[in-house]
Amino acid sequence: MNKTELLNKFAKDGEQRTQLARVLDQMQRADTRSIPCATQFLSPALRASVELLLDACGHPKHRFCGGYEDAERTVCVFLPHWQETEDYVAEEELAAVSAAFPRQADLTHRDILGGLMGIGITREKLGDILMGDHEAQIVCLREALPIVLSQFSQAGRYPLKLQEIPLSQLSPAPQTVKEIHDTVATLRLDAVVASGFSLSRSKASQLITTGRVSVNHLECLKTDRLVEEGDVLTCRGLGKCVLAQVGGQSRKGRVILTLHRYV
Repeated sequence: MNKTELLNKFAKDGEQRTQLARVLDQMQRADTRSIPCATQFLSPALRASVELLLDACGHPKHRFCGGYEDAERTVCVFLPHWQETEDYVAEEELAAVSAAFPRQADLTHRDILGGLMGIGITREKLGDILMGDHEAQIVCLREALPIVLSQFSQAGRYPLKLQEIPLSQLSPAPQTVKEIHDTVATLRLDAVVASGFSLSRSKASQLITTGRVSVNHLECLKTDRLVEEGDVLTCRGLGKCVLAQVGGQSRKGRVILTLHRYV
């Protein structure tokens, strides 16, 4: 398929069409110039669409990087034929900044993100923001690093002390997972969503049909879609759960599930 056909197939709206077109441009640039070329940061949903697009393109050589393992926001780096994925160094595209703030400051992720966008840094240039004790660790494109270091002097009314840190010093907080054991009559999406988020089946169906539920970060409007072990289910306003294990059948013939809900 040519570029237009790919975009017609995989872009769900005009905004995503523009985003995916930029990804294809970077893929072509890496091929024609024989240098590594990276996208801007992708949300989990956009990354899922990009992965489908790349499968249709023959799976060109690439890596997703977010600064640390299991980062939520990542860039896609297209590699030239001569470079192996394990030889690529993420610091070529990404940088990390520690922003320390006073002990009395009760700053949140929203405060830090708002301050960064207030100095003209767009969301696409920012990766994950990791909140710790009196410190935020910010992942950004290396091209945005000078602006962050020179202009991001405060968040809210609190001053910040900034310094660049190696990506290896990023310290994401461990995620808290609630393990849920349940049984369902079927592996339909509405049944598993109801189980994972402690909802009635009718409420789960309503959330799905109104576009609030995604499977593996792609929106799904079909209540009867069958889900599989390992699928990631997200619901706007309720969070994320993973179908960790599909077991056998109970004595009543129901499917035994283990789900991990992130809280």
